[in-house]
This record gives sequence, C-alpha cells and structure tokens, in this order.
Amino acid sequence: METKIQNPLAKKKLTYLEKHNDIRIDNYFWLNERENQEVIDYLKSENEYHDRMTSHTKDFQATLFEEMKARIKEDDESVPYKLNGYWYITRYEKGKGYPIYARRKDTLEAPEEILFDCNVEAEGHSYFKMTGLNVSPDNKLIAFGVDTLSRRKYKIRIKNLETGELYPETIEITTGGSTWAADSKTLFYTKKDEETLRSDRIYRHVLGTPISEDVEVYNEKDDTFYTFVYKTKSKKYLVIGSSSTLTSEYRILKADNPTGEFKIFQPRIRGVEYGIAHYNSDFYILTNADEALNFKVMKVSEENTLKENWKEVIPHREDILIEDIEIFKDYFVISERNNGLNVINIKRWDGAADYYLPFDNETYTAYVSTNPDFDTTILRYAYNSLTTPNSVIDFNMDTKAQEIKKEQEVLGGKFDKNNYVSERLWATAEDGTKVPISMVYKKGIKKDGNNPLLQYAYGSYGSTIDPYFSSVRLSLLDRGFIYAIAHVRGGEYLGRAWYEDGKLFKKKNTFTDFINCSKFLIAEGYTSVEHLYAMGGSAGGLLMGAIVNMAPGLYNGVVATVPFVDVVTTMLDDSIPLTTGEYDEWGNPNEEDYYVYMKSYSPYDNVVEQEYPNMLVTTGLHDSQVQYWEPAKWVAKLRELKTDNNILLLHTNMETGHGGASGRFDALKEVAEEYSFVLDLEGIKE
Repeated sequence: METKIQNPLAKKKLTYLEKHNDIRIDNYFWLNERENQEVIDYLKSENEYHDRMTSHTKDFQATLFEEMKARIKEDDESVPYKLNGYWYITRYEKGKGYPIYARRKDTLEAPEEILFDCNVEAEGHSYFKMTGLNVSPDNKLIAFGVDTLSRRKYKIRIKNLETGELYPETIEITTGGSTWAADSKTLFYTKKDEETLRSDRIYRHVLGTPISEDVEVYNEKDDTFYTFVYKTKSKKYLVIGSSSTLTSEYRILKADNPTGEFKIFQPRIRGVEYGIAHYNSDFYILTNADEALNFKVMKVSEENTLKENWKEVIPHREDILIEDIEIFKDYFVISERNNGLNVINIKRWDGAADYYLPFDNETYTAYVSTNPDFDTTILRYAYNSLTTPNSVIDFNMDTKAQEIKKEQEVLGGKFDKNNYVSERLWATAEDGTKVPISMVYKKGIKKDGNNPLLQYAYGSYGSTIDPYFSSVRLSLLDRGFIYAIAHVRGGEYLGRAWYEDGKLFKKKNTFTDFINCSKFLIAEGYTSVEHLYAMGGSAGGLLMGAIVNMAPGLYNGVVATVPFVDVVTTMLDDSIPLTTGEYDEWGNPNEEDYYVYMKSYSPYDNVVEQEYPNMLVTTGLHDSQVQYWEPAKWVAKLRELKTDNNILLLHTNMETGHGGASGRFDALKEVAEEYSFVLDLEGIKE
C-alpha cells in the first residue's frame, strides 16, 4: 500500500454532551449536519483517500466482481407458487439488474402476464426498490410500494391489471406494505412518522376517493412500538399488529366488514409476545406468556380471544425454541430450533401423523418457504448448508414424498461441494459458556496457524445467522480462506435464553464471546493473529467497534459495514429513526444505570490511544437505520488517536442507505470491495 498518501483529518469542534452529571466531549459531533457543505466535503475527501489507497486493487475488485457474477444464473426465475387461481413468478433476464414480476392464470402453460418489469421502472433512478406487492381478492388490482432514495419512505401506488392503468392515487411516507379488504376496493396501509420513520398509523383508503379523505383506523401512540397490518392466511380476518422488542398486541376485524371496528385480541402486557394464526373458528397463538421463555402454542375461539381463554396445544420446553407455525387445512407445521439446528415438525389435525423432517448434518439451514395455499397437502420448504447450494423442496405431507423444485445453480463449472468441508465447533467463553462456531473451508487445509480466516457475527435482536450457502463466499474459500460464523449470545441460536444473555446489562457477552471464539480458533491452529479477520454490519458493526477497542491485537483486519458505533448519543436522541423502539434491546440511557453501562462499551466513546488493526468502514449517506455520521465520527476519532500505521478507510456511498445498492449485481461490487481489502492484507493479489 502507498504510505505517502496523506489521510484526511476532520476538524475538531468542541461539543460538550452532558447527562446524569457526566460530561462527554465530542469533537466530531458537527459531522451530523447533513446539509453542511463542509460535512459533504469531508466525506468526499475520505472517499478520495479510500480510492487512492485501494487503487492498486481496482483490477482485482473487477475480477472478483466478474467471478462472483459469473457463478449466478442471470436468466433465473423463482419456483412458481399458486395463490387465488394464479401462479406467481419472479424472474431475471440476462444483463438486467432488477426483477420482473409475472403471473399465469390456472396453469403454468397459460400466457404470461407481466405485473412489473422493474428494469423499466428503475430507469432514471440511481436507487430503486419495489416492495409490498399485493393483489386484490378479485385479481384485478395490485398495490405496491416504491422507494427511489433508499430512506425507506415508500410511496404506495395502485395498478389496474386488466388495463395496465396506473391510478392517480399516491400515498406518501409509508412502509410500502398494504392489505385489501374482501371487497377489492378498500385498502389498509401503514404510515410512517416523517422524522423518526416509526410506522405508527394505519389508514383505510377507498379506491377512487382522495387520499386526504383516508380514515385513520389506528394510531400507535407508544413511541417504543411500531404497527403493521395484514390479512390471515384463511382470508377471514384483517389484523393490525403492534410490536416492540418485548411486547405485542393485535386487533382483528372480519375482512368482509372493512368499515367496522377493529377488536382488540389481547391487550398488551409488558414482556408478553404473541403471534396469531386463524384456522376454522379458532386462533392459534405462539407466545412466551407465563414465563414460556422458548414459546408455546395456545388455542382460543375466535369469539373470546382474551388470554384467560387460551388453551395449551404445545407446551413450553426448556431445550426447544418454537420459532414459527404454519397452518394448512389438514396439517399443522411447527418450525423449531433444537441445540441450534432448525427442525420442522409436521402434525395432522386429526392426530394421525406427527413426525419430523430428517436432516443429517450440523451446518445446515432449513426453513418453511412460501405456502400461501391453505387447502393443500404440499409443504414447501428450503434447505441449504455451508457446502450445499439452496434447494426449494415440495414435500407431500401425506405420502412423505419430496420433489426438489429447484436447486441453486453455481455456474462456471468449477464448483463441486465435495471439495469443501464444514464443521461445528464449540469455544469456551469467559464465564464457561460453550459458544458454537459454524465453519467451512476447502478440503486439505493444515491446522498450522497459517490459514487466513474470516470470522463473522451479528449477535443482536435475537437474530440468528444460520450456516447458509453462499456462492459469493467461494471467492474467499477458493483462495484458501476459512469462513467462520460465531453464534454469539445476543442471537437466538441456542434458544431464547441465548438472546436474553446478550442484551441490556449482559450486552458485553456478545463481544467477549466473539473474542473467545477468535482465541479458540487460534489455539486450535486454524489461524493466527497475523491471518485473522473479522467482519460485521449494523449491530454487527457495533460488535466490530467493541472488539477493536477490547482486543485490537487479535485481528490483522476488520471490516465494519454500516456500523452502529455511537451508541450513547444515538440512544439519547429520540428524533432518530428506530431509537425509541430500541430501549428494550440496549436500555434507555435516560436512566443512569443504562447510561453508565452503555458508555462502558460504546465503540465511539471508548476509542483510546492504542494500536488498532487495519480497518475498512462503509456507510451510506441516506442510511435511515444507522446514520452516516456514526461511522464518520468514529473514523475521525480513530484517525486522531490510533498510534499505528495500519490502514484505516472510510467509504461512504453518497447515493444509498442501510441496505446498500439496489441493483441485483450492484451489491456484489460492495462485496468485492470488502473481500479485496482482506485478500490484499493477506498478500493475495489475484
């Protein structure tokens, strides 16, 4: 790397931030002024520095991009699913970056009807995302949401599928999702608060009437909750949900009575989560009520839905987490997690069958896929593993016969799953807890400490990173890298208690688990300090920020994408999108004990004079989830205080938000940038 290139230095402008009689000095607070030209100039100077420092890898990045793209089938399509008399398909055409949504009536041989060609819709936009496609019960209309800025403020439009006409109605600042009443002319949708982007209100719109006359049917006033609306699979009920990190509440209304009053299903009780599914004249409820930490399934009549009437169907179990339920006419399917592994339990309503789908290794992911049809004996599920591409499988619940509808093709002719090895290992955390690690590598590696290893984790919100197949990842594996997913606490890999043990006042377990996994992999000879790399994004970027403060000498390089690193300042600012809804995850720093604990690990607040690893930090100017200024401030402070000559790069995409680029292959350019950074540090140039 060229060392003569002068890195940017952000101006220091003293800001005192006081809370609970504690003063934090923030020299880079001013970087949150998005409209300030000085801020834009600073971000551009960092981008120029990044480009110059990585200019020698540009050809390699292009090679990686083409290599990754070449493994992906460009003219590809989804497995069709049937809904209300039509087969729905999403397909891609060669050389085009966006999906085409289509359907065929009754049979797959019928003429194709194109709902949307997003390649046409995206013309003239640097970012384009369509979401919430929702066909009316009479199959004649489709509502959909569009975002062209990447701020997740979707505009809902309605299209006539018979004439192709786009109706004049444009509903601004929504989630993009909506649901039709049974009459095919009344549409319910969710509005967002313009500043915080919290989805807080449900409206009713009648086709052909002005948007200004839309009726607000629900307003979620608690700013730690968000709200949403949908229809049950049985099509009988419209449902308004309200949810926070720890608590849920639902309201129901018969879909054939759209102007009626929504009835509360069960009033919210702090700490009680529940979800509902309708079948015949009952609701089935997945809930953690009454200390069912790993959830249980209850049942109640649709006439008397209050909790006092709930009856147990599947009891709570200490060792098995119930993740979801799927209801069919004759069958009841339960998605569970047992010792970290996905299992699918199939039961007949009449009790004549009760069995599990068989899976045979420790590094796979299996999940129930799209099953909108209620009256069917076919369960569609998906399966993949660290070494096996994704398959979509139709399983006959009567005969137990399976049909692989589609297996992900890895193009290029070089991929053979037998050339790769996957395994699950268990590291020991500081407090003695065993932490699982799923890993994959090319056959024939030696445990001599010389293998480059990329360790990935997320570790928040109970979100589990399952061991999944990635054709993109082959670009690392084929160059000798080991890829390891650390299933740290804060996720839900080992059940709900695993999540509870990595949040609020136990958040530091997430960070120490990751570090202990790294030390274990070094001790076992898989890698060494000189060859170990870490990667995480968003809340996983917070994890990256914490580990480089706590154990900077353990990693040769770290990639932090859209990292949530200024925890205290963000959690004290309730005008920022998502903040108030996060108190149950991180704590509310307006309370002193949470403030003190948060400050003790917040990456930005804990940057000190010490050596840091080589680092690549990425963000998007329009990010609504982790604002661009968090990584920008963090990099500025690191530049000021770090005592090493290691590489520190900040790359801000000036056109996108939290999810990165919107085109199908544009995102691969970002992956190629991240991969080339660690490959270059490892001395791998091609």
